[in-house]
Amino acid sequence: MGQISKPKPVNLIVGILTSVPELLGQIGKTLGKHLGHIDFRSEIIPFNFTDYYNEEMGKGIQRQFLGFEKLIMPDEIALAKVKTNEIEEQIASSKKYSVMRPINIDPGYINESRLILASTKDFSHRIYLRDGIYAEVTLNYRRGGYESFPWTFPDYKSPEYQNIFLRIRKLYVEKLKETQIRCG
Repeated sequence: MGQISKPKPVNLIVGILTSVPELLGQIGKTLGKHLGHIDFRSEIIPFNFTDYYNEEMGKGIQRQFLGFEKLIMPDEIALAKVKTNEIEEQIASSKKYSVMRPINIDPGYINESRLILASTKDFSHRIYLRDGIYAEVTLNYRRGGYESFPWTFPDYKSPEYQNIFLRIRKLYVEKLKETQIRCG
């Protein structure tokens, strides 16, 4: 019989999509209030992998990834997704912006072996967590890099994104060691 054990904490991340440049600066403050101090901010990357979001968000969509200092337990990703959906709805309902959906905030987490994304959409490769939230393993870490799956979004397969995730993973491993030293 297997021994039941508590999982290691993970590094919360969010991927942000927007065609409203000023939102990238503002959203960090909002997310910081709700999800904790941001310790990683990627460069801003043009989002040109698909036109899937253009109708709702307009053209000129940009992507940025944020990482959070405080490690969380893996099951807390569901709460983070519920909160980011609320934030998206508040921004959209403010009617300050000329697009239907000014921002898309996708939380996930990185641990030593994978990148997990949270979603409100069920699919064959997603597992239900709670409160209408599902999780998927989007990337697998192996032999110093990330491997994708058939369902992995094309942008998450790109070397540019994967280099960002490797940088966040490196910070995570350092934080995990510090936590183990303090607790051990």
